[in-house]
Amino acid sequence: MAETNSTDADSRAEPFAVSYDVEPQIEEVPVRAVAFSPEDSAAHFEEKAFPILNRARGVELNRTLTQEEKELAAAGYGQLEEQKALQAENDSNVGQVDITEHAIPLADLDDKLSTSIDVKDPANSNGLTSDEAKKRLVENGPNVLTPPKKKSALRKYIDRLLTMFNVLLILAGILEYILLGVNFRENFQNTYLGGILIAVAFLNAFIDWYQVQKSEAILASFLAMIPPSCRVLRDATIQTIPAADLVIGDVVLLRVGDKTPADMVVFSATDLKVDNSSLTGESEPQERRALPNGSPSRPVEAENLVFNSTLVVNGEAWGVVVRTGDRTLIGQVARLTSGEEGKEAPLAKEIARFVIQISCIAIIFAIVFLIVGVTTVYKGDPDLTVTFAVSVLVAFVPEGLPSVVTLLLSIAAKRMASQNVLVKDLQGVETLGEFNLTERLQLTMLATDKTGTLTRNQMTVTNLWSGLRMFSAFQTTQFSLDSPGMSEMVDIAALNSRVKFDKTDVAFDKREILGDATETGLTRFAGKYLGSMYDEYQRSYPKVFEVPFNSTNKWALVIVQKPHKTGVLASLIKGAPERVLAKCSTYLHDNVEVPITDEFRTAYDAAYNYMASRGHRVIACARSLLDENQYPADYTFSRSDANYPSEGYCFVGLVSLEDPPKHGVREAIGTLRLAGIKVMMVTGDHPKTAEAIARKINLILGDTRETLASKTSRSVEEVYEDEVSAVVVHGDDIDNLQGWQWDQIFAKDEIVFARTSPKHKLEIVKRAQALGHIVGVTGDGVNDSPALKRASHLGIAMNISGSDVSKEAAKMILLDDNFASTVKGVAEGRQIFVNLKRSIQYTISHSTPEVIPQLLYVIIPIPLPLSAILILVIDLGFELFVALSFAWDKPETVDGLMRMTPRKPVNDRTIASLKRRALRRTRTLRRDYENQNIIPVSKLSKVIAKLTRPFKREYWEDVMEPTENESLVDLKLLSYSYLEAGLIETLGALVAYFVVFFKNGFSPSDLRRAQQSTGLTNPYFTKGAPAFINYRGQSIDDTQQIDALGQAQSIGDASVFAVKAKFSYPFGRRILGNPWNFAGIFGGACLGMFIVYTPPLHVVFGGSFHLSPLYWLIPAAFGCLLLVWTSIRVVLLRKSIQNSRVKDIKGLMMCKCKAV
Repeated sequence: MAETNSTDADSRAEPFAVSYDVEPQIEEVPVRAVAFSPEDSAAHFEEKAFPILNRARGVELNRTLTQEEKELAAAGYGQLEEQKALQAENDSNVGQVDITEHAIPLADLDDKLSTSIDVKDPANSNGLTSDEAKKRLVENGPNVLTPPKKKSALRKYIDRLLTMFNVLLILAGILEYILLGVNFRENFQNTYLGGILIAVAFLNAFIDWYQVQKSEAILASFLAMIPPSCRVLRDATIQTIPAADLVIGDVVLLRVGDKTPADMVVFSATDLKVDNSSLTGESEPQERRALPNGSPSRPVEAENLVFNSTLVVNGEAWGVVVRTGDRTLIGQVARLTSGEEGKEAPLAKEIARFVIQISCIAIIFAIVFLIVGVTTVYKGDPDLTVTFAVSVLVAFVPEGLPSVVTLLLSIAAKRMASQNVLVKDLQGVETLGEFNLTERLQLTMLATDKTGTLTRNQMTVTNLWSGLRMFSAFQTTQFSLDSPGMSEMVDIAALNSRVKFDKTDVAFDKREILGDATETGLTRFAGKYLGSMYDEYQRSYPKVFEVPFNSTNKWALVIVQKPHKTGVLASLIKGAPERVLAKCSTYLHDNVEVPITDEFRTAYDAAYNYMASRGHRVIACARSLLDENQYPADYTFSRSDANYPSEGYCFVGLVSLEDPPKHGVREAIGTLRLAGIKVMMVTGDHPKTAEAIARKINLILGDTRETLASKTSRSVEEVYEDEVSAVVVHGDDIDNLQGWQWDQIFAKDEIVFARTSPKHKLEIVKRAQALGHIVGVTGDGVNDSPALKRASHLGIAMNISGSDVSKEAAKMILLDDNFASTVKGVAEGRQIFVNLKRSIQYTISHSTPEVIPQLLYVIIPIPLPLSAILILVIDLGFELFVALSFAWDKPETVDGLMRMTPRKPVNDRTIASLKRRALRRTRTLRRDYENQNIIPVSKLSKVIAKLTRPFKREYWEDVMEPTENESLVDLKLLSYSYLEAGLIETLGALVAYFVVFFKNGFSPSDLRRAQQSTGLTNPYFTKGAPAFINYRGQSIDDTQQIDALGQAQSIGDASVFAVKAKFSYPFGRRILGNPWNFAGIFGGACLGMFIVYTPPLHVVFGGSFHLSPLYWLIPAAFGCLLLVWTSIRVVLLRKSIQNSRVKDIKGLMMCKCKAV
């Protein structure tokens, strides 16, 4: 900060020849006008809202909000009553805590706690000494909460073991052992099969459990990188220490945006408000103040007590720590309500649904094959029939899929963490929350704050306007405070300030300023001219009363003891120009207060427009010299009843502060827009400032109605909405917008909301979500936290510049404060989804070549081409290695994924469909005839409705409705896996099977004839089988038969790279550039050869070491055929893929220069 502003040390504001009798040479753009009362120049000035959406639009007609739009507007509110009930239960627990320190009078508090506080001047408190603090830390332990009770590792493992796939495998294994008990000699082979099936289930569960444990450890390690900190007075010096090191008796400074680090008694406060909703359920921030005599109320109602983990949303305070760790209120409540709960994320549900569907299909086919086997091949032999049915079940169930999914997502999470993107919401540990991460990173809209997020949060004063003259802060000539209005501007910048310094015993320019960016910039500006006199200057004019800045008032007021001709008190105000000007009746001109005139109005509009249109933040300053007759020195001011001067001020001037965009923001926003994500700015700044910054960073490229009207010399009313692609909406308009107007706003490509409050941000996000958008919100301040936490699917906070409140509310934290990391997160989320889909596609493509041979075994019949044990080897051996390697796949093309629309795009068709369903749901709700409240549906009614839903037309209309959404397992994936790749792989495996048998003396007809001879005491292809006479009259003994069957069963088929081809052919550097694919192939091949060519293993798995490696060329040839078909498929689908790409955006400014 100091380094950034060091250039200002040599800069001095000097008036230059700009008079607003002559307009500055800037583009003429209509701006928000300030309406002055023609009747009285002293009347309040109110800024008119941009009439963007509330006025007539040519031939457009107003229309009322329909029932459909009302339903959409109310979307997401259905669970509020349930949340209130849960909160009421929590409130009852809060009332049971044991805290008494709030009742101690302030005069006795320092003695009770053995500390040093100064109630009159808190900054002069000494607090504890460092040695005493260390001693207390050893005695009482660190200020941390004992983690809540969680499921034991064994319980978590059991939960993993009881998933659908694993239960099926365990049941199948148990069934094999039951058969072993029925007929031990005939079913001895089942010993291996049953054991392997059960072992596979336990292994799957272990891999899943182990990765969950690792995910929890990763999250804990990264959260440790951003430990909570606080500002504490020790040895009479303000220090920033970890919150865990706080001890009882420490004196702590709380400011806006802080998270309270411990339970504290407040002994000095200025407009302090805290958010206790997480503890008490109070939706509105609660005011807290010092009470000299203590508070007799319950702890939760005490006005002088703030609690650990609550958020400071307004004002500042000094407090002394009275409770730490588990002895705090939240620590005591945690013991009363200990426990944990988790909810399944959307993508996890999608995978679970797919698992259930596959399992049901497998069970149905196993039962059908069981019946077929009993009635055909295995008549009178139920043991073999059951074993055969188990083989079918094993063939259908992709046993390695759960492990692959878990491992793949865990690897992706580590990669995210390595890119300075911390995902807080891993969902514990119960559902492996990367599922949730992947879903949330499929954004369709990103709402971003401006200051500190898109800009550097380093404010520097650039221009000042006072007395109808403009001054530059970048002139090299020494500036004199005698310049008209400048001393008053410096007064306001220095005295109406809440900043603190880390040290006061060093030169001003070497201090670290603790405060928000705007006040820091103004303080630096004042410090340039006051220099070493800054501290003395503030002490000379002490504060008497203060109203801090908040997002509702948008101004800050301070009353100081500064003698003047008519009294000793002066009121100084700064804030949003329209709000400050509304309180003024005069302006300062050549040190004389002059009534506001038309000349001033014109000059003010031009100056404001000039500053704001350059993208600068504009602050207005005003003063009021209070008359001693009305406001004597001992006058008692009060905020509660607004007993302070709020009108009749003298307008001093405007100050503009520049906060340049961060490096890389322009390119990042351009990349997001090219990825089909609508980026909108939601800021508290002036509309012209917001629009100017938006045009610098690729957020606005086209015209708004105002700019187009200016270019075409038309009035704004003559410009139609469909002529423009951008809109700038003022916060004052938001509360009155109707549903169709919201639709009109979100239909624009480029959106900026300006002069918004936290309530507005929350409303904007909820409205976007009601249209089906997956909304991300980025921010770093307190005013962003409601939208970050309560509304957005993905809240993104800044680590370095972000407040504790925003980081607490967010689900993802950018550790390096780099907005471009958002792009990395989105790209990674999309790649995770693609890799996961590839892995599933590859895994289930082997179901067809495993099931069809079982079918041929029953229908034709032929000797069993693939045993259940070999299917397990394929699924858990070769497949597992290769499927896992997809985790390291990179994008198929340079910009392929980041030029595709989101997988759940939002457009006119999806919005219309959403509205139709919402309207239909509204009409089916039962309501009370008297009060129209919704009557809850009974559980029985819900069950009946669920069972009857498939028999209704609306259900099938919804199911069959065309959709552009891309699901994890869709028809294209199933078609490729089961019908295209599956059939080609099946054909390759069967050709190899018959060729191997033919080379061993068996023609296809011989195989059918041999298999039909099931009535023999010793069937063919078993030990002790009779010799078989083939079609050439040759005799083949039992040893040759077994060896031939072993060779035929040892052939498999697979193609790794075919599943990776979507945008381009399955060749080239990007398709073949993942070395882990080759490592997976090598690992799987080694396992396969080890089993085939190791004779002792043949007892369990079958096979034959006599198999010639040349036979592997047959499935390899069919693998090449699959690559050819994949290439043809790429050509056939190219047009549809091109249509789903985001079109080029004209005018994007993207840096294409390479780093040197």
